[in-house]
Amino acid sequence: MFENQKIECTLPAQKSIALIAHDNKKAELIEWCLENKSVLEHHFLCGTGTTARMVADTTGLPVRGYNSGPLGGDQQIGARIVDGRIDVVIFFSDPLTAQPHDPDVKALLRIAQVYDIPIANNRATADFIIKSPLMEKPYTRYLLNFRKNIEDRAESLR
Repeated sequence: MFENQKIECTLPAQKSIALIAHDNKKAELIEWCLENKSVLEHHFLCGTGTTARMVADTTGLPVRGYNSGPLGGDQQIGARIVDGRIDVVIFFSDPLTAQPHDPDVKALLRIAQVYDIPIANNRATADFIIKSPLMEKPYTRYLLNFRKNIEDRAESLR
């Protein structure tokens, strides 16, 4: 029964890491990236628009940029989590400033939880993630078997 409810998913040793920061936290994220450059350069990096550009320009790390958060970038990152193309999210959010795209941010955080993706919302958590021995090796997690769930729901609604 367990096999039908859960599926095994493995994050590879070389992770795809999304870098995101609200405006008031961009400098802090860039500083963090510089401090952790020797680890980050062994992984694939992407990020929302302005953040990705600023991190790449300042650190020299290759960062694939998507749209800015308010223009759908958070949703693009979320879609890539669903597609299994993002393994870790480092998101330096600003809890003291209202964000016009807050529903998109909440949706991104929710989808990261649903797909059991490590997500850091602040520097301390990002430090714990980046310094974890699990960053450098595969990690297996177990997710709800969404396909089986859909089949069961469709069957129950007939």
